[in-house]
Amino acid sequence: MLQNTPQVVKNLILINVLMYVVAGLMGDAVAVPLLAGTYPGSPFFEPWQIVTHMFMHGDLSHIFFNMFALYMFGSQLERVWGPKRFLTYYVACGLGAFALHELVVGLQFYSELGTFFPAAEQFVRPSASPLERARVLEMVYGRVVGASGAVFGLLLAFGMLFPNTQLMLLFPPIPIRAKYFVMGYGAIELMLALQNSPGDNVAHFAHLGGMIFGYFLLKRWQQDRGHFY
Repeated sequence: MLQNTPQVVKNLILINVLMYVVAGLMGDAVAVPLLAGTYPGSPFFEPWQIVTHMFMHGDLSHIFFNMFALYMFGSQLERVWGPKRFLTYYVACGLGAFALHELVVGLQFYSELGTFFPAAEQFVRPSASPLERARVLEMVYGRVVGASGAVFGLLLAFGMLFPNTQLMLLFPPIPIRAKYFVMGYGAIELMLALQNSPGDNVAHFAHLGGMIFGYFLLKRWQQDRGHFY
């Protein structure tokens, strides 16, 4: 399948798969605190996580569907844009997804505590053991992993560049134009993000962030060049 895949898409898929394998060998106890994306106000935050979180995945289905979407939509976009512009767009959407997700986390802290950067001591009782302290803080600050934000940016770009391309849904198996698929998916993500249902561990605002940053970047390119190419 990768033999005829454009170079950047191929390399991104290989890096993601390699990171998934390496993280599995390292174990979650080591890989997640080191490489997963963490809120900048967290004691676990490291600058490189802004990038490395895009190459981390929670389980096999998570990485499979992200890589399948990267292959399906990214291949066509790279052929149109070329490798440099495609990689720029992909990374920008991934960073934008992280930025919006963490901004929402910060706003929640601010609304509840009056500050974007609460001290860790506010959440942990003084007598807590180091292990208990770490577990509590991981729950409070949370972590984000996955290429989904960048992939949602690719989905948006595909819908804007090829709006009338017919896509085949899996459930139900019916054809739908790309522009309607993108609008519908975006609306569902917005609804789920606003619902903020207990137990929902999907970073919906990260998905929306990838689409939003992708949209503005595409519009900027359109203004600069008069078209998307």
